[in-house]
Amino acid sequence: MAHAMSDSPYHLPAGGLPPQTQLLTGRAAFTESYAVIPAGTLSDIVASRLPFWQDSRFWVLARPLSGFAETFSQYLAEVQPGGGSDCPETATGVEAVLFVMSGEVTVTIGAARHVLRPGGYAYLPPGADWRLRNDGDTRAVFHWIRKAYCAVPGLAPPEAFVTEDAAVTPDPMPDTDGRWATSRFVDPDDMRHDMHVTIVTLQPGAVIPFAETHVMEHGLYVLSGKAVYRLNQDWVEVEAGDFIWMRAFCPQACYAGGPGPFRYLLYKDVNRHMPLAPPGTVSPPAR
Repeated sequence: MAHAMSDSPYHLPAGGLPPQTQLLTGRAAFTESYAVIPAGTLSDIVASRLPFWQDSRFWVLARPLSGFAETFSQYLAEVQPGGGSDCPETATGVEAVLFVMSGEVTVTIGAARHVLRPGGYAYLPPGADWRLRNDGDTRAVFHWIRKAYCAVPGLAPPEAFVTEDAAVTPDPMPDTDGRWATSRFVDPDDMRHDMHVTIVTLQPGAVIPFAETHVMEHGLYVLSGKAVYRLNQDWVEVEAGDFIWMRAFCPQACYAGGPGPFRYLLYKDVNRHMPLAPPGTVSPPAR
């Protein structure tokens, strides 16, 4: 499948197949606490198709699976000109975030029509009536993050909204002089949201200076730059186009390399009680 050149600031999948002369050695890793899916693994033969999507294919970066992601799925989607879907979501109770990497897509939510270009961001609440088309003349590439919404009695689901990367002012982390900052598309105090999808930016040489160890699960796609990530007890080099899954409580930290900023799209589950087994389903201890 031929691809037009792109001036996108985000790393895009090349597709295709590696040559027969390429060595098999790579950085791909799948462990009990994290996984690394390098950009070079996103070849033609690992792409998936989905019902009711035309001229489209999807690289599945994460999905609920025993020993893998528990709270979300994440696709890197490629839609050719004229392609898209009038029935993109076939499950009920699912919310989503779209983040456009290249090209442009027209996302219709109810009666409202939005054209999203690189950096475009859309939140789609559970039950949203939405459609997506590529009305441009080049392929469109975007992330599609899906999660079963955790409803809370007395708390209404959020509304759909559309914004873009450039419209959000990064929020610097304390005592970092802005060298480590987060672009937040949702107010962290808005309890209606049970997931956050943000963009984290670290300037060359910046560091996450401790091993974060927390209950939030992560999906992390490197938009640009490179870094060395500490994942559990391992140091792993990552670069633009790589995807990392981190299990809840997986220790994590990183040093950002150069020459440009290290930026990544980050998913995490938030703002909900931890699910517990229903009464009576947990066996009493043996005596």
